[in-house]
Amino acid sequence: MKLANPKSFRNGAAIAIADVSAVAPRAFRDLVANSCSHGGRLCGLVTLPGRPGTLDLVALVAHDGDGRLSALKTGVHAGGGYPALTAAIPAAQALERAIWETDGLFPEGHPWLKPLRRHPALEAGAAVPVPVPVPVPDPARAHVPVPEPVPAPRPSAPATEHPFFRVEGEGTHEVAVGPVHAGIIEPGHFRFQCSGETVHHLEIHLGYQHRGAEALMRTSPPSRRMVVAESIAGDTAIGHGIAYCRAMESLGGLEVPETALWLRAIALELERLANHVGDLGALCNDVGFLPGASWFGRLRGEFLNATMEICGNRFGRGLLVLGGVRFGVPLELRRDLLGRLAVARRDLEDVAALTFESPSVLSRFEHAGIVSRAAAEDLGLVGPAARASGCMRDVRCDHPLGAFVEWGLAPAVETSGDVLARARVRWVEVGRSLEFVLARLAALPDGPLSVEVPVPRPGALAAVLVEGWRGEILHVAATGDDGALCAYRVFDPSLRNWFGLAMALRGNPISDFPLCNKSFNLSYAGHDV
Repeated sequence: MKLANPKSFRNGAAIAIADVSAVAPRAFRDLVANSCSHGGRLCGLVTLPGRPGTLDLVALVAHDGDGRLSALKTGVHAGGGYPALTAAIPAAQALERAIWETDGLFPEGHPWLKPLRRHPALEAGAAVPVPVPVPVPDPARAHVPVPEPVPAPRPSAPATEHPFFRVEGEGTHEVAVGPVHAGIIEPGHFRFQCSGETVHHLEIHLGYQHRGAEALMRTSPPSRRMVVAESIAGDTAIGHGIAYCRAMESLGGLEVPETALWLRAIALELERLANHVGDLGALCNDVGFLPGASWFGRLRGEFLNATMEICGNRFGRGLLVLGGVRFGVPLELRRDLLGRLAVARRDLEDVAALTFESPSVLSRFEHAGIVSRAAAEDLGLVGPAARASGCMRDVRCDHPLGAFVEWGLAPAVETSGDVLARARVRWVEVGRSLEFVLARLAALPDGPLSVEVPVPRPGALAAVLVEGWRGEILHVAATGDDGALCAYRVFDPSLRNWFGLAMALRGNPISDFPLCNKSFNLSYAGHDV
């Protein structure tokens, strides 16, 4: 089945919601699957207000080859159902579970329908129907944690506990970790099914950080929305902040000044540098390689401090404003930053050579936590986790914005899919990001830092992709007939990549979990939103 004229738009542009052709729910799944089979991939699933008593379900499909986003739409009765996309597109499974929890739309035939962020045992009085345990076959029979479709009951009553999958048999046992952990980290629950030391299945249950950020984006005064965006994932304030700014600017048809675009890109790459370098140090720490842990840890501070010098906050909060940026980089500060970053590059090269040539490091990183390319594609992984498994996927290349349009970026790709590959991808990206920041700082153009933002157009839809340091960030904003926000959805890369971590543990010793976990370094808050 083929849609004659699917509505497509470029990243960072808005379209009229009325221009998105609607199809019947029964045809929706086939049309989305057809679009994905012809070079596209499902990157978002959102609901918009529809006709009285209905919701419009909109699938956003990214065409990485030509930088387009396609929007496909169907109408679903409020509280009703539609044929699940997951049976044809495994990467849709988390997206549909989120829609079910937040909007009550039932994905008929979904094979893994269980809570994603919600905790039914604590929500007996919730207004939205909460999930009940669903019997599912053994997911270990497939290379992705999405088993064959089975009939699933509609939600009717709150469950008493989360329906964790269990492996049964002689010699098997279950290990529960969290949600309260020994370290100072966010809360999340991990349930391992093991034989001896070997992990057969890992299920990750999150939602302890659910704060209603999407609702706050819709209902907060405009002056508060940036604060919410910067808090979606605290270590990705720039990534989510840029996505929010571009979504709102697109709704008003605004073009941001060139100087502001360059400074946004510089801040985004400094954020990537700080987190990638910090992750390399943490990986060294997990295998007891203290020289790498110490040096990478110190150098992370150089990039955080560079961001602080620009805007007064180490994580970049307060730098971005609608229409541009709040702070520029005076010539004297620019020279100072260029000198310090050049020294940091020299030190990074020394410690990276020491780390990646150390037999004790390589012996722990190699063959640990492997995710195959097929699994990564089916799960819809993004960012370094996807590129480490051979997926050529980087928003800065495929859907570039601002200063990235002229960069000509080549994604950093490895093929082994293990901890070593995820570490090497980070290291290659560190080098390229440093090159980008040094070049753009040295040639930073003079010009206005911001412009006035026009009023959003009524009945418009904007979808913006940004390559955060963890991977693809998607913000979707829509306005009603009065021009006010009627929908806002946020997709952090962790929403997809937590399932990659679960897959990486299969067949590995449970003692490798801290190392595999750090090689992904995902956000609990970003997932829970």
